[in-house]
Amino acid sequence: MSNVNDPQAASRSEVRQWLVEHRPADWRDAATHEAFVASQRNWFAKLVDAGYAIPHWPAQWPGGGRSLAEQKVLYEELASADAPRLLLSFVSTYHAFATLHECGNDNQKARYLPRILEGETWCQGFSEPGAGSDLAAVRCRAERKGDVYVINGQKVWSTMAQYADRCLLLARTSTESAKQAGLTYFLMDMKAPGVTVRPIHQIQGDEEFAEIFLDNVEIPVSERVGEEGQGWAVAQATLSSERGLTLMELGYRMRGALSRVADLINTVARHDDEGVLRDFGALTGQVEAVCALADQFLENRMNGLEQIGDASVVKNAYSRALRAYSALGVRLGGMAAQYRTPITYGDLNSGNWMADFMNSYAWTIAGGSEEVQRNIIAERMLGMPREPKNWVLA
Repeated sequence: MSNVNDPQAASRSEVRQWLVEHRPADWRDAATHEAFVASQRNWFAKLVDAGYAIPHWPAQWPGGGRSLAEQKVLYEELASADAPRLLLSFVSTYHAFATLHECGNDNQKARYLPRILEGETWCQGFSEPGAGSDLAAVRCRAERKGDVYVINGQKVWSTMAQYADRCLLLARTSTESAKQAGLTYFLMDMKAPGVTVRPIHQIQGDEEFAEIFLDNVEIPVSERVGEEGQGWAVAQATLSSERGLTLMELGYRMRGALSRVADLINTVARHDDEGVLRDFGALTGQVEAVCALADQFLENRMNGLEQIGDASVVKNAYSRALRAYSALGVRLGGMAAQYRTPITYGDLNSGNWMADFMNSYAWTIAGGSEEVQRNIIAERMLGMPREPKNWVLA
């Protein structure tokens, strides 16, 4: 709640009042994939008009240039109001923006950044069958022929690629140098000849991810980001964009979502059930710890004290709390919690406990697997040595 000691009280009040008037009340009622996409596009357009869609962009863009403290207020109020998350445009406003802003040339920035605000959507073509989180193992091949590169290969787990207009594509242009040095980064038209997208039907009924098949797809040299062979460095700019404030938003949303568990206790569980109350208390403490870590992360970033691995700590804490939250909901919800609604797309508070529970396991992989995050924490924060490659057994 805002008070006289809140330096962002005016901003908080403004956002809160806007949400009262504009938050869509029926956003969970989208029963088809098409309805979900339409709802997401409409909500994104409203946020753009209000200046709330891209607070992390520079000040020359509508609503951009906000301080980290102002961004925190916006995320807190969106979570508190139970407004829909921007899932369809997430790659566009974070990954595509970060890539173009940090590594794109002036022509690429001028061409594509305004289109994002007009609703053009992007997907990411990094992961491949057999490569997974190991970007250095990418095998999708790009061969230069005059003014174009000819691309052949396959990508997988590309979020909402079936709805995307463009793709951030990582492909191999050389097999003779070190694996990382042989990668090149491209901006690909998803409607180009030779691009085939197949949605992946998930266990809970969503089709949040897709496979992308590339058969002699031509990409102009002008759509290359950076120099040939610099794709690994460009990809780091892309990946860094999904860590940090986005994790803060999810933490705040989980805090608000605790009321769903409390409602279950009030309706289906006995108030004197010590086991239920104990588990709810433990979950509440776990969620508050995530929010405290997120707040600490923000303070460190604002004060220039952020370390490599800070975001990994928040990310792992969030994914564990999400599993505990959704598991308790399923346990308390009885038979009703076993049902699922058709469309959830990984939303934390979908109105569907079983879908939330199944989605919670995806968060142990998305944005960097738990194992990768633990390695970052161990090696980069704690200074622990890497595991020896050759063990000698006595």
